[in-house]
Amino acid sequence: MAEREARVLSLPDDWPAHPDSILALNRMGGFDWDLDTGLLRLDARAHEVFDVRPGEFDGHPESLGPRIPTAEARRLDTLISRAVKEGREHYGTYLRLRGRDGSPRWIRVQGCIRRDEKGRPRHVVGVVRDAEEELSESAERGGRVDRQEALRHQTNVVQITAAALAHARTVQDVIDVLMDSHGLTHLGAAGLVMGLVEAGRIRIVAEGPEERSVPGIAVTRIDEPYPMSEAVRTLSPQFVESSQEFARRYPILWPHLTDLHITSAAYLPLIVEARPIGALGLLYDDRNGFTPEERNVLVALGGSIAQSLQRAMFYEQEKDLAQSLQQAMLPRSIPSVPGADIAVRYRSAALGRDIGGDWYDLIPLPRGRVGAVIGDVQGHDTHAAAVMGQLRIVLRAYAAEGHTPATVMARASLFLKELDTERFATCLYAEADLSTGVVQLVRAGHIDPLLRPAEGSCRRLSVEGGLPLGLSAEFDRLEYPVTTLELDPGQTLLLCTDGLIEEPGTDLDDGTQVLCELLCTGPGDVDELADRLIEVAEARGGDDDVALLLLRRRGLSRRTGPRLQRNIGPGDPEGLADTRRSIRAAVRAWGVGERSHEIELVADELITNALVHTEGPAVLTLQVLTGHDRRLRLEAEDSSSALPRRRDAGATDVTGRGLLLVDRLTDVWGVEARGGGKVVWCEFMVPRRGGDGT
Repeated sequence: MAEREARVLSLPDDWPAHPDSILALNRMGGFDWDLDTGLLRLDARAHEVFDVRPGEFDGHPESLGPRIPTAEARRLDTLISRAVKEGREHYGTYLRLRGRDGSPRWIRVQGCIRRDEKGRPRHVVGVVRDAEEELSESAERGGRVDRQEALRHQTNVVQITAAALAHARTVQDVIDVLMDSHGLTHLGAAGLVMGLVEAGRIRIVAEGPEERSVPGIAVTRIDEPYPMSEAVRTLSPQFVESSQEFARRYPILWPHLTDLHITSAAYLPLIVEARPIGALGLLYDDRNGFTPEERNVLVALGGSIAQSLQRAMFYEQEKDLAQSLQQAMLPRSIPSVPGADIAVRYRSAALGRDIGGDWYDLIPLPRGRVGAVIGDVQGHDTHAAAVMGQLRIVLRAYAAEGHTPATVMARASLFLKELDTERFATCLYAEADLSTGVVQLVRAGHIDPLLRPAEGSCRRLSVEGGLPLGLSAEFDRLEYPVTTLELDPGQTLLLCTDGLIEEPGTDLDDGTQVLCELLCTGPGDVDELADRLIEVAEARGGDDDVALLLLRRRGLSRRTGPRLQRNIGPGDPEGLADTRRSIRAAVRAWGVGERSHEIELVADELITNALVHTEGPAVLTLQVLTGHDRRLRLEAEDSSSALPRRRDAGATDVTGRGLLLVDRLTDVWGVEARGGGKVVWCEFMVPRRGGDGT
């Protein structure tokens, strides 16, 4: 033990001098705190200074709890933590103890932080000594020793708290700062309560520590006899300097506080522009009264908190408005698409009233097809959101008109240029045929999509792209190449904006690789997977919005059977006759002979109309669709955008009965715009043919 005491008390040569350091050794003890194990070793004289017997101390700092008041322990923890964080070697302070008989005593603590070769703190060694004699004059004035040092400490805590509050964006951020280990409790308060004024009432929004909460006052009226209500009502701080005063002034509240051993309290109104927005209460269990300096410090602190709360409230209001506007620009709902599982998510960046231009969209298209869009307009403001909303509408319109993916993108770029805005937009458009799995992708300056296979590792799809929307029209480079892939059942396509990939300190390739790993190891359900990706984006933070769309092909319940397709040029009677013969042979071979005459008659009518009323060729497609029922689908596609109209022909008319015939002979029919042309289609319900599986 003697060797241990000698090592502990052998302080470094550069130990900071103190004017009262020449004290008898019988009033000084040493300690060694191992930060790795958390064990604190005290020599025999340190036991005497702390007034603990060897059997009462087990080596854990918490064992000194009966001797060190809670507020003093917090203050010492803050001092040591700050010294470690700032890289300092030494620290020192006066510490108030509670003697075995309950009387207050003062000691001086000085420590030296020892670090390893990597700069990590490993040990704290130092001395503790009795400071009653050197502080006797202050002790005689009621135990408020060394007022200048205490005032400096309080002012420093105020500065630290104000600096932390400057970064608080939300009301919860303000609460977290106040409840944090570096918060107001280091002013010596054992408890804290904060309320906000709402419609003539005060609602408690923060209270702690948990064991010091007061039941039954979650919401109180401003005119009720509570200290917080009085502070708000009078716009002046309420200082309660003793338990007797508390019981006399607030008899309704005091019975709830008797078990908390509260000896004094300070209730501060939080005022902004002469209007109270809330109140803050500080509760003490080891002091009586407040000096004028302490009152001034607390009032100044209340003003700083009030300003921070007001900023936070404005921020939350603006953010709510921005998010509401953003959501109004996005699709209100995503339609159900047969043959696919779809999940979309959007995360707003933490930018207050700023609003981004990220968007997603899902566009149901004819014949089991679907268009998926992801895009990002340059900028974070309402103008970007307005451009985004218009782009989303025109992209949807162009796709629904039946234009090819490349044409959809080119027309959207021309539209953006004609808006006379300086903004451009990146975009990725995927058109998927869920019956075949064929996906056509067009990219305008956007990041590539990712593919998650049913089995195996995820990968980025390299999609050849063109310039961003707006720029391609500006530079007359409207060519957008189309990349085609086949999406197998069980495979998932991810379209997203760069906010999901970009991370401070990493490049785009590294971010893509991380996203691939997340996509590959994530849940199989697309909704759960989308939630997982957004959770990661939330945890990472960032100043960019995130939009994502997941499309997983399930495979249609209706499978495609045999298929016949013929191209017939204008003025080609042999091609027309050959098509008629092929149709006749196909419907008989597929076992639909019961309706073969109707099918041949409608097919002949559709082909004839296409060739007579257009100048280009016609494409006829005949296919069997199987599933819970069995249908034969007939399509005639031509290059004319003029849509046919059914007419009621008169008795002497020689034309005009074509669509009437189609309507009478088919189970269902319709017309779809497709690019620069159209498709007239119809379906016939046909019975199953035994043994052929169709």
